[in-house]
Amino acid sequence: MARIQKSPAEWRAQLSEVQYHVTREKGTEQAFSGRYWDTRTPGTYHCICCNAPLFSSIHKFESGCGWPSFFSPMEHAPIAESDDFSHHMHRIEVTCSECGAHLGHVFEDGPAPTGLRYCINSASINLKEP
Repeated sequence: MARIQKSPAEWRAQLSEVQYHVTREKGTEQAFSGRYWDTRTPGTYHCICCNAPLFSSIHKFESGCGWPSFFSPMEHAPIAESDDFSHHMHRIEVTCSECGAHLGHVFEDGPAPTGLRYCINSASINLKEP
């Protein structure tokens, strides 16, 4: 269970419409439309809802899918994974375990060393430069 809990009204006051849809309603932004899909700026990606550090730019790679992709979360990142059977398919959903925000999905078609591709919505994260 998420540690940070807020009412829908509190989340709506904090987040943009797109951020709310993605993180609180398990939505997805359109491919190639998010602000970080092709960003190469060094830094740490934090949860847009609770500011928890999730991914490092050193783990980011260009997957061609149109969303920011990482081969691994940061060590000790509050990432939770669960089965998602929506849209008539099986995927693994990725959420922030601090606040329950939907981040995206993880797939087993990424590069070495993990072979994983964390496909994350730009609307769910915020890049903090060093």
